[in-house]
Amino acid sequence: MPKSKRAKLVSLTKVSKKTRDHKNALLAEVQQNADKWKYCWLFEVGAMRNAHLKTVRNLWKDSARIFFARGAVMAKALGTTVEEEHRLGLHKLATQIKGQVGLLFTDSGPQEVTEWFDDFRQPDFARAGNIASRTVTIPAGPIMRVHSDPPEPFPHNEDPQLRKLGLTTVLKKGVPTLDTPHKICEQGKPLTSEQAQLLKLIGEKMVVFRVALKARWDSATGTVVQVEGAGISPEEATQAESGEEDEEMSG
Repeated sequence: MPKSKRAKLVSLTKVSKKTRDHKNALLAEVQQNADKWKYCWLFEVGAMRNAHLKTVRNLWKDSARIFFARGAVMAKALGTTVEEEHRLGLHKLATQIKGQVGLLFTDSGPQEVTEWFDDFRQPDFARAGNIASRTVTIPAGPIMRVHSDPPEPFPHNEDPQLRKLGLTTVLKKGVPTLDTPHKICEQGKPLTSEQAQLLKLIGEKMVVFRVALKARWDSATGTVVQVEGAGISPEEATQAESGEEDEEMSG
């Protein structure tokens, strides 16, 4: 009788070894890129979404290398003290690696980089627990999908789902309809899972993925310059995807 796959034992020592090797590979990759590029930027992310981060990677793949990995590993690769730093001045950048941050290695000039990231914004749907950035109310009448162009009413077969999410709808000519306005959420208050689902269904995007540059290291001089501008607020920092995991390496 063949052995059950469910009964297969996994050696924890093998898992640990793989993790250690993976971290060592990341350390080496970060250091190799520190040797290769003119600048290393430290950035932080608001309303983290893997899909949007991959968009940034793709747009910069020919002129930069991006790492969005575990902070402790990236900091160790750069070196957090004068004695341990991989190259002159990198410890000043490494000591700032905290929270959801990443590294961008590039030869592109500072003005080009700052202008590009200042302009890059990707609206997205909020998740349960996110703070509502504005009050949203569905007016009385047919419930419309605001993301369609032009807006379209919901079909009759979605009426049960709308009711399940808290709307007191009635079908009028086969269209889910409200007799009175319904407030979905209130600005400044955390969203429930039902509220987040409703906002997504009607097409209301309440968070914005963006990348804020924090500091820049110059390989020629070893200096680290702090970037002035709007950083990521605590609210933006907590608007990450549920179950978001760090991506260890970038292509």
